[in-house]
Amino acid sequence: MSIQIVYETHATTADNEAGIATGWLPGALSATGRAQARELGRRRRDDGIVAVFTSDLDRAVNTAQIAFTDTALPIHQDPRLRECNYGELNGRPMAFVETRRTRHIDEPFPGGQSYRDVEAATDDFLRDLAADRDGTRVLVIAHSANRWALDCLLTGAQWQALVEAPPLWQPGWEYTLPTPWRVAGASR
Repeated sequence: MSIQIVYETHATTADNEAGIATGWLPGALSATGRAQARELGRRRRDDGIVAVFTSDLDRAVNTAQIAFTDTALPIHQDPRLRECNYGELNGRPMAFVETRRTRHIDEPFPGGQSYRDVEAATDDFLRDLAADRDGTRVLVIAHSANRWALDCLLTGAQWQALVEAPPLWQPGWEYTLPTPWRVAGASR
């Protein structure tokens, strides 16, 4: 069996519009972001999704709450779906952070984490998801680093290429999570 994962990036924040790398800061949705969240709800409402999983950062939680406010879909917050913690660079200009991404695939940002740390947290989330949701379709609302982690874990993409590529947005990505998912500590 397998689980179908629909991945959506949180809606646009005031920081996104200002060119700020929010990282582990909460991030407030902008007016554009609130409209995007409503559109996400319209797009995914009748998509066969049985549950929504979000990062516990405000911008992802608020995206899910706005999108599914008048539905019975359960929304689960999970800190393992957080954006990469840029540490001392949280809240700095995105252009500044982007020039340093390749250095922090394996080495943590000063006072923060590496992209491999995000991958490990996402892998842990996938193990729990596979154990509890076999045969279902779920929505994950998170951040760019989480989508890259899903690409690495589920499609074999490489971090170097992902962090060097220009930012990409589209109305959702779809992944298939095979079940059972590998056991903790298994090699990638």
